[in-house]
Amino acid sequence: MFRDDLLRDERILVTGGGGDLGRAMAARFLDLGASVVLCGRSPERLDAALAAPAIARHAERATALPCDLRDPAAVAAMMERIWQDGPLTVLVNNAAANFIAQTERLSARAADAILGPSLHGALYATLEAGRRWIDAGDRGTVLSILSTSARTGRAFTAPSEMAKAGLEAMTKSLAVEWGPKGIRMVAIAPGAFETETAARQLRPGAGDGDEGGFAGLAEWIPDGRLGRTDELADLAAFLLSGPAAHITGETIAIDGGAHLRSSGAEDLLRWPQEKWDAVRQRR
Repeated sequence: MFRDDLLRDERILVTGGGGDLGRAMAARFLDLGASVVLCGRSPERLDAALAAPAIARHAERATALPCDLRDPAAVAAMMERIWQDGPLTVLVNNAAANFIAQTERLSARAADAILGPSLHGALYATLEAGRRWIDAGDRGTVLSILSTSARTGRAFTAPSEMAKAGLEAMTKSLAVEWGPKGIRMVAIAPGAFETETAARQLRPGAGDGDEGGFAGLAEWIPDGRLGRTDELADLAAFLLSGPAAHITGETIAIDGGAHLRSSGAEDLLRWPQEKWDAVRQRR
C-alpha cells in the first residue's frame, strides 16, 4: 500500500515540525511523494529538522517557516505566505506544549503556555486553512495529533488533556459542518512514545536514580512496549491517503491498548512534595 507516490499530490503543513513526531511524520510524507512545510517557534529546531538526513534527501520538497501559533495574526501571515506558492491540501496539527505539575500550583500563565499552542494555535491554523479551502472550493484534510489521555484523563497534566479533548471535539464537529464542503477531519491519539520531548516534559525523573523516566512504564501497556515514531508516521500517512478517504470525524488510538487500562501517570501520585518542588525549579 505504501507505494512511493502514495501522497504525490499532497502539500502538507506540519506544525511542531521541529519535534520528534513532527520530523518523523514529515520524513514519511516526503518518502511517499508529498511536499511538506514545517512550522514551529524555534528557527534553530526547524533548521535542524531540515538538515536531518531523512528530510534533507528530499530538500527540493521540504521547507520551513517559523511561526508562533499562539498569535492568530502570525498564523494568518504564515498561511498567506504558504498560499502564495500554492494551496495546502493537508494541515497536521501536531504542535503542543506540556509538562507535569501539581494542578493546584499552576499559575494562569503556566496554563496558558500549554493551552496556547495546543488548543488555540491548532484552532487558529484550522480556521485559516479551512477558510481558504472553502472560499476556493478546494478539498482538504485536517489531521490532529491528540493523546489517549484526553479520553482517560491524566493526573498532573490537566491543561494538556483539556486542550486535546477540545481538539477531538473540533474533529467531530467540523467533520459534520465542513464535510459537505469537501474537508475531512481525522485525529490520532498516541499513547506512550519514548521521545526526547516526552522524556523531558512528562517523565522528568529520568536519570535521577528513582522511578522516573520511562523505566517500568512498558509494564502498564498490554502489548508490553512503548510506541515507535515510525508507527505513528505510517498511521498518519494512511489517514491522509486515498484508501482512507471515507474516514472522517474519527480518532485512532495508537498505544498498544494502554488507554483501556491506565493513563500511565499513577506512579506520580507517590512522589513526595520535595520531588515536585525539584521538578518545578527545573522549568
